[in-house]
Amino acid sequence: MITTTNTNNAAALYSALNASSSSAGNPAVTDAANTQDRFLTLLVTQMRNQDPLNPMDNAQVTSQMAQLSTVSGIDKLNATLQALSSSMTATQSMQAATMIGHGVLTPGNTVNLANGTAVGGVELAQSVDNLQVTIKDALGATVRTLDLGAMNAGVQGWQWDGLNSGGAAVPAGSYSFDVAATQGGDAVAASALTFGIVNGVTQTSSGASLNIGANGLVPMTQVKQIL
Repeated sequence: MITTTNTNNAAALYSALNASSSSAGNPAVTDAANTQDRFLTLLVTQMRNQDPLNPMDNAQVTSQMAQLSTVSGIDKLNATLQALSSSMTATQSMQAATMIGHGVLTPGNTVNLANGTAVGGVELAQSVDNLQVTIKDALGATVRTLDLGAMNAGVQGWQWDGLNSGGAAVPAGSYSFDVAATQGGDAVAASALTFGIVNGVTQTSSGASLNIGANGLVPMTQVKQIL
């Protein structure tokens, strides 16, 4: 059997492989063009150094070219998705800016009493025949229990007139509350919602967040209702 050895071509193959390895460790060399160049260099070097008595068949060449096409396609897809993500982030920020000055209901169990009025909310898993809201002061003592009766499923709002159980007005400020819902005597899942005014918008790593005063930064995804 005759074996053909080409020292120069072998050295070229060794150099091409080392170039590919070193570039993989260099964060700067990551674009699609460099990936294609390295791939083609390896393929051409491999073809130059093939055994003339046992050359690569068409299926092998086609397979490697298909791999190149796949890598190129993935790079282009990643670039497209990145551009789409940036566009969606900018759009979300502009949409969030239009909410400044509006009231929103977000997850939370605090309610702010001002000028004899307080607003809160609740999210119900299903319609109920009785919804009860228990308002408490800073020490956890019950100030007032509101029996709101039947409510439909979904997000619902409620108001408190600032009076305690004895009918006397209580001081303005922040209070907490609990919600309890029943249907036919059985408990129904109910989530407390707090009310706040949107003062500004902040762009975070997870997207646009709303600045809702005492409620802090709240992601737009947590807004249950805009009032």
